[in-house]
Amino acid sequence: MDESVKQGDGRPPVAVVTGVAQGIGRRVAEVLAGEGYALVLADLRRPDETLAAVRDAGAEAIAVVGDVASDAYVAELTERVRERFGRVDVLVNNAGVSLLTPAEETTAEQWRRVLEVNLTGPFLLSRALGRLMLDAGGGSIVNIASIAGLHAVADRAAYNASKHGLIGLTRTLAAEWGGRGVRVNAVCPGWVKTEMDAADQASGGYTDSDIVDRVPMARFAAPDDIAQAVAFLADPARGGFVNGVALPVDGGWTADASWNSVRLRKR
Repeated sequence: MDESVKQGDGRPPVAVVTGVAQGIGRRVAEVLAGEGYALVLADLRRPDETLAAVRDAGAEAIAVVGDVASDAYVAELTERVRERFGRVDVLVNNAGVSLLTPAEETTAEQWRRVLEVNLTGPFLLSRALGRLMLDAGGGSIVNIASIAGLHAVADRAAYNASKHGLIGLTRTLAAEWGGRGVRVNAVCPGWVKTEMDAADQASGGYTDSDIVDRVPMARFAAPDDIAQAVAFLADPARGGFVNGVALPVDGGWTADASWNSVRLRKR
């Protein structure tokens, strides 16, 4: 166990991570396990592979299956955290869904579902688990937003709106809770090689070269790139004075306004 993250009583800190069955969420859980956290793993389906991986890394871990947009599920998860650990130190709101559909073809049902999972869920969890952090006088919430929360990406009206909203929620909670010891930040990934990316590409929305040619660092992000940023923001020893930040982890995507021919000539 990483001695630097132990509490004053010698117990490991407790992190709740959502959307852990695959991709970014699974890697975040693995990295936090390696840093000495006990884990509460949340997903819509049972994350057996992630649960086994973090336990193999020596972490105490439980799984709580359900929909983050459900009030009843959030209440159940909060009670499980309280019963098992008595506190929570870190919340990583990673669970999310994608939707590649032109705005004029997006149904109200699709719109509501994306907003419920990507924005309402993080609010409900932050409100419930944030109360435990506020009562304890400290904690860190890290929301997984997107560069689509900083800029517009065509054919993603619902997704863009949800991630813009998540950054707004991040900044608001940071302003409200920072003085009470709870830091709230967001990580804004660019395109990441995950199962979600594979599904999006299968719909014909884009190709690998569309992304690689646009990124100054000429590659997709890996889940570990995002997980390491989350670990930094979660840790009070490393990120203890970072609050209200929307951190792009995008290989320079949001910094570069060049057109492709200029960018590609530099490679």
